Amino acid sequence: AAIEAIISESSIANSTRNSSNPLNKKMALIRGGASLVGTDNPLVIGDGEGPKRNVYLNSFYLDKYEVSNDDFKKFVDETGYRTDSESFGWSFVFESAIAEKIKSKISQAVLGAEWWLPVNGSYWREPEGPNTDVFKTNRGNYPVVQVSWSDAVKFCEWRGGRLPTEAEWECAARGPYRDRASVTGNELFPWGNKMLQPPGQHRMNIFQGEFPTRNTAEDGYEFLAPVDSFPPQNDYGLHHMIGNAWEWVQDWHNVQGQSLEELLTHSSDEASQEVERNPTGPATGREKVKKGGSFLCHRSFCYRYRVAARFPSSPDSATLNIGFRCAVDLDRHDGVVDQVQAAQEDEDEL
Repeated sequence: AAIEAIISESSIANSTRNSSNPLNKKMALIRGGASLVGTDNPLVIGDGEGPKRNVYLNSFYLDKYEVSNDDFKKFVDETGYRTDSESFGWSFVFESAIAEKIKSKISQAVLGAEWWLPVNGSYWREPEGPNTDVFKTNRGNYPVVQVSWSDAVKFCEWRGGRLPTEAEWECAARGPYRDRASVTGNELFPWGNKMLQPPGQHRMNIFQGEFPTRNTAEDGYEFLAPVDSFPPQNDYGLHHMIGNAWEWVQDWHNVQGQSLEELLTHSSDEASQEVERNPTGPATGREKVKKGGSFLCHRSFCYRYRVAARFPSSPDSATLNIGFRCAVDLDRHDGVVDQVQAAQEDEDEL
């Protein structure tokens, strides 16, 4: 409570009063300091999940919720921005979400992932194709999807922020107690290692049943869910870090150049003495990193609804299950950092 009061009275009071200012939106302060990223127990070897390594991050703000359709509409209305999907005239949609009338006219699919079909006219406002307007179907509070990495960057810049780095995203997902001795860095989820925790309670929106043909929706949702539909996944108050929609981060994805043997044998022991400060990933690349998994992730096919999991996509890619959230740098010279840290110390002593 003390921290939120300081942020409200100091950061927001000193910010501009523009309605698009990011600090006027609900954001969490992610405390800087030491953190672990990656894992020594990679479950999808070729994705480059490991090794576990030490990083040091500055404090920053992160959206508590995925950016919603309502949020994105304000951006489009103010700027006239056109997304990559609108420019291309089509995007990929999950087969079972497509109306039969539209599906009957499609003759192509993604090789090896035939459940992804190209749908003409699909974009952020009509994510499943023509006549699927998110506002006419009461989905303003759902995560905006069919947005590329480039689209996400433009939105966050308009908000006065940026995409989080992969290290920042992982640090935030691991929660505020990531530096405790009991935290190994290999925890699967933001809340621990058990999917249903407390017992019987679903914490994320993923695919249950038989992928890709039958989603039993045991978590309450067959497709996307509202950005605030599940309780926070950790004590930062962050919602849907895992599941619902994939989230773009800043970093280029690059594990090319490492052999399978290197990926399997390279462990955190080699990097244990090195501490990276505010890492931003490779300087160049061909694909960007996505984090968190989505409502289409299933243990049998896409076991990537984990903190350390990652997956690459080209910066202009857009699908029915990719969204994002924004980060904002915390000015270390405006006094807020010292006040927040002091308040945190006071609360820790209580």
